[in-house]
Formats: sequence, structure tokens, C-alpha cells
Amino acid sequence: MPYVESSITIKAPARHVYDIAKEQERFPEFMPDVESIAVVERHPGRMLTKWKTLVEGAPIEWLEEDVFHDDACRIDYKLLEGDLDKFEGAWTFSEDGGGETLVTLGVDYDFGVPTLAELIGPTLQKKVEENSAMMLAAIKREAEATVAEKTTG
Repeated sequence: MPYVESSITIKAPARHVYDIAKEQERFPEFMPDVESIAVVERHPGRMLTKWKTLVEGAPIEWLEEDVFHDDACRIDYKLLEGDLDKFEGAWTFSEDGGGETLVTLGVDYDFGVPTLAELIGPTLQKKVEENSAMMLAAIKREAEATVAEKTTG
């Protein structure tokens, strides 16, 4: 199965960045490729969300379970059903002690069509890499902007 891992450093405390990542229903506000995220169920420590995104203008939808590990600042996610065969991984948030956080997003995926994967596998991997980088950059902008608001206002 293909695996992509992307990281970004954010000038904000890990807990603040983690809390933003937990509010997935807000992602469409600051992530242009995310059309909608609806919370289907919310439970202590986990939630189910229905995602709709655009990849090259084509909609992709899925139902995802997210498990929140508040003590470790980690989110594990897993596709339950949708347009992909497999889409799972984790967000991790590691503070360096100086107020910066390294956020790593790992994505293990399978589009479920072996012949398609053979033909356009490198293109699919590039799109997953681009999407991961876009999500991390959006979280960075949101976290750094809200930290700036707290310190100036």
C-alpha cells in the first residue's frame, strides 16, 4: 500500500495546534479543497465525520473515524466507507519546548483499482502529497493567526 508522510513546523504550542486539528468541521473555512465535513457522531475520545473534498475538480467522499489521544496530542483516523478502499493514518503534534510544534501527517491509502494504480500511481501519490501539504499549510496559517490574535488582542 502506498504511504505518504508530510511534516510542517508551526509557531504555536502543540496543544493549540492539536485543538484546531480536532475541530475538523471547521476545515472547509480555511482549506480550499475541502468542500464539507459533517460530524455524524461525537463521542468522548472519538468522532465519525463525513468528508467531501475535490481532487482535480472531482468530488471524493468518505466516512471517517477519528480517535483522539489527548495526552499524546495524536489523532488516528481511518476510512470506514467511501470512494477509496483504504485511507488511514495519524496526525502527530510534537512541541520542541520553544513554542514551536512539528506536525506530521501520515497517510496510508489504496484507491482499490490495481490497474488504475499501475497506470497513474505516481500521479495519485503526488496528489496525496499535495493534499497533505495543503492541509498542513492551512493548519499552520490558522494556528499562527489565532496565536497572534491572542497575543495582540
